[in-house]
Amino acid sequence: MEITKLTYDQVPQFSARDRAYVQEVETLRPFFEYPVSIENFKTIIEKKKAYKNRTALVNIIKKQYQEIDTTDKVKANIEALNSENTFTVITGHQPSLATGPLYFIYKIISTINLTEQLAEHYPDYNFVPVYWMGSEDHDFAEINHFNLFGKTLTWENDEKGSVGKMSTQNIAPVLDELKTLLGESENAQKIFDLMHRAYAQNETLDDATFCLANELFKQYGLVVFITSSREAKQLFTDYILKEILEQPSHEIVNQTISELEQVGFKGQATPREINFFYMREGIRERIVREGDVYKVLNTDYTFSEKEITQEVREYPERFSPNVIMRPLYQEVLFPNLAYIGGGGEIAYWLERKAQFEYFDVPFPMLVRRASVMWLDKGQTKKLHQLGLSVSDIFTEEDTLIKHFVQKNTTQELDLSEAKTQLKTLYDNVLAQAKTIDNSLEKSVLGEQTKALKSLDQLEQKLLRAEKRQHETSTNRIKGLKGKLFPNRGLQERKDNFMSFYLKYGDDFIGTLKEHIDVLDKQMLVISDK
Repeated sequence: MEITKLTYDQVPQFSARDRAYVQEVETLRPFFEYPVSIENFKTIIEKKKAYKNRTALVNIIKKQYQEIDTTDKVKANIEALNSENTFTVITGHQPSLATGPLYFIYKIISTINLTEQLAEHYPDYNFVPVYWMGSEDHDFAEINHFNLFGKTLTWENDEKGSVGKMSTQNIAPVLDELKTLLGESENAQKIFDLMHRAYAQNETLDDATFCLANELFKQYGLVVFITSSREAKQLFTDYILKEILEQPSHEIVNQTISELEQVGFKGQATPREINFFYMREGIRERIVREGDVYKVLNTDYTFSEKEITQEVREYPERFSPNVIMRPLYQEVLFPNLAYIGGGGEIAYWLERKAQFEYFDVPFPMLVRRASVMWLDKGQTKKLHQLGLSVSDIFTEEDTLIKHFVQKNTTQELDLSEAKTQLKTLYDNVLAQAKTIDNSLEKSVLGEQTKALKSLDQLEQKLLRAEKRQHETSTNRIKGLKGKLFPNRGLQERKDNFMSFYLKYGDDFIGTLKEHIDVLDKQMLVISDK
């Protein structure tokens, strides 16, 4: 494998805010607590030593692992959380079908590798990688499919409410389609057996995703955490009540969004007056306040202030945080040092710092997950045959083809010199015309504009004619771009990991494990030679 690293400036597919955060642009500095570096973890460790929920947290995790066959390393990490010198690094994601896009894998490996780097730098402490499963989400359409070999496999299900609690009993058609697509190779059989074990032998999407993540990453000590348990919500009860009864986050987060907009960045997540859903079997609906009454939208549930206070105290599991409160919930539950997420996640975390200060909860370091692109042997060969570099392939398609044609033509396609000569000619005509009659200036400039436009059109005709001479090569460029940038987006946001597992088996994760380094702050391109 050949590894190429690209700075964020070399990848136009990243958003402006994504690039600004990674590059620590000064205008964003007021919105996060710590610049990303191994040295800055020392301060966070000191702040997180005040964490008090260790025994309760370990008991919750052990209960979730009762039916899970995992490794001694995972068990040791869970036990280590009882110790005051143990801290976590967390990444979060919904329980996407078959892990969803590639970046699910990249997030988790980013988290695992950072904990190992921390352990090496701070040998007196223990660091545990955690996958926080966002199973209370209700956007089923966002997680019910994955893309493999250009085909979308979709799980059809009419259930409502929390996606994590949805039954997997009707997922068999997806597994049948997957088996056909994967084929009969050894790697195909291995990965299908894993998918079948996860989805056919577990009753809910929560349990299936727990099984899948555990099997993929248990050798590295990853701890999987389901967020919807009653015991976990009990640790968050006071914060739930404060948010519902006093509604502080709406004003605080809106103020931060306004401040971000003043420095050129749009808001990412819209705060509500109350940032909790009410959850029962088959429902997850927003809570709103109308006068003295708390209502659950699209249901008949209503509460007085006394009643909703009692409901939170007795049934905290029924109250589900939205994107505004989820980060706070996570940081209350865990002795956490850093959150690892993609550009969109970092964007909404940047809106939370003042909210955390209000609730008196330490803010974590925000670490941008690794971004990776894979080129298989055929793609790498095409790239070299076309005389393109790895960085070239990130260029917008029309621009890349234009540069390719100009580089490889034997003819002169650039008429810049002719345009300069033409402008000089018209400047001379204009000077002469002015000596005769100043009113002629507008007419001369109009003719100059027409002539320059004609040269522009001629230049484009020359380029199109030359493109036809290079039609085979330009079609290869288009094909390569289409494969590596599905729907003109990054590969990691569309393709599923199984297409790469078929080719590389366990070496797929092994290669990522070897090379991902989120502290390096560059994109990885892995080329199979």
